[in-house]
Amino acid sequence: MNAIEVNDVSKVFGRFKAVDSLSFQVPGGSMFGLLGPNGAGKTTTIRMIMDITAPDTGEIRILGRRMDRAMQNRIGYLPEERGLYRRMKVIDHLYFLAAIKEVDRETARKRIEGWLDTMELRPWLNKKVEALSKGMQQKVQFIATIIHDPEILILDEPFSGLDPINTALMKDYFREFRDKGKTIIFSTHVLEQAEKLCDQICLMAKSRKILEGSMPELKRRFSQNQLRLSADAQLGDVARLPGVESAQSVNGGFVLQLAPGTDQRQLLKQAMDRFRVDAFSQKEPELEEIYLRAVKDAGMEETRTIE
Repeated sequence: MNAIEVNDVSKVFGRFKAVDSLSFQVPGGSMFGLLGPNGAGKTTTIRMIMDITAPDTGEIRILGRRMDRAMQNRIGYLPEERGLYRRMKVIDHLYFLAAIKEVDRETARKRIEGWLDTMELRPWLNKKVEALSKGMQQKVQFIATIIHDPEILILDEPFSGLDPINTALMKDYFREFRDKGKTIIFSTHVLEQAEKLCDQICLMAKSRKILEGSMPELKRRFSQNQLRLSADAQLGDVARLPGVESAQSVNGGFVLQLAPGTDQRQLLKQAMDRFRVDAFSQKEPELEEIYLRAVKDAGMEETRTIE
């Protein structure tokens, strides 16, 4: 069963099209990345999922139904712009946010206690939120997001403000959360983070989806157009091989970007006819390479304003 279904959703603000005919599904029990550069439409999409902003067209369903108050209590939501009360003490804030999610005080106490040392927040319990660094505030907000033990986590740029140690801690929790059969959807513009975490992704650019699928599937699809070549040759000679769109020197060898439909066996024969070839293999692309290639293939030069 899909935990979240976004079906042909669009959102326009004045003459600006923030989200354009977007559809994707988030399988239950998975970690799903909503990815793209700043301004791609990720935050608007998440706000529509949370029913903070209504879509102009299309439909969103969560666990098979539309968002309502009962459904909100089954979701943990971490917004991009954090919502902490700066003059409230940390401990009071955590109890307050737990009460909003209808968690009784004793249950809240046990859960808060369980996270204080993990997040290294105990020395800050009686400090006001405004005295905390951005990273520490992020940790308080994260505890508040999970205090009601939600079935789904929806996180907008969850690693913002965190140092590498706490980023790694968050990633470990996300994996543990997913391993319990729960669902995480998070947005980020840092593709490297998503590549290591996500089961499936949706890549956005200029308000539209340009690519969707599982990480293994996407790597297989795009690896067909990239090869590693180790040969006694000059870069210019390699770049002139039939079917090679571009070539780079990497770690003593070459990475070749092939034109669609290039016959790799014929390419290898051509290379061996021209110079000594020591190794020839497919290159597994990184997510950033996949994204850039997908943007190019999609031709994303058009404007998002309404004509």
